[in-house]
Amino acid sequence: MAILSIIEAPDPRLRVKSTPVETVDDALRTLIADMFETMYDAPGIGLAAIQVGVPKRLLVIDLQDIEGPDGQPVRNPRVFINPELYEPSTELSVYNEGCLSVPEQFAEVERPATTHARWLDEQGVAHDEPIDGMLATCLQHEMDHLEGILFIDHLSRLKREMVLKKLEKARRARNAA
Repeated sequence: MAILSIIEAPDPRLRVKSTPVETVDDALRTLIADMFETMYDAPGIGLAAIQVGVPKRLLVIDLQDIEGPDGQPVRNPRVFINPELYEPSTELSVYNEGCLSVPEQFAEVERPATTHARWLDEQGVAHDEPIDGMLATCLQHEMDHLEGILFIDHLSRLKREMVLKKLEKARRARNAA
């Protein structure tokens, strides 16, 4: 396994629309393992393949929202290959979202509270389930990446420009250190 470089905004590669995964094979499973290692190291709860420079319809999520007896989050890795959303609810939820490609920046984004999803897992097994709560928010956020959309695209122009300016300022400070 390897930790991959995460592409950061405003890199134009993040605007590429991802293409379907054609074959679920060992090479794809290696990429999935690397994506999980990268996401955990960052740390984050979701990562789309395009964020590591691979324009394929693949994403990984681990909300790690259950605490184990040792007080550490319990890992529950989930793989979504060629995911599709359908029947989003009219009820909306708001979450203060962040993104590994827009590091250390957060903003409230409104999305459908529930949706249905279809996808393949890392073994090529098909799934079709209703999704809600934090998983629905995270899945919609990561699926936006597959379409070349960032969470900041859901903000007003003024808020988006403010986030990008803060991101650039933080990047300059990191590079100066």
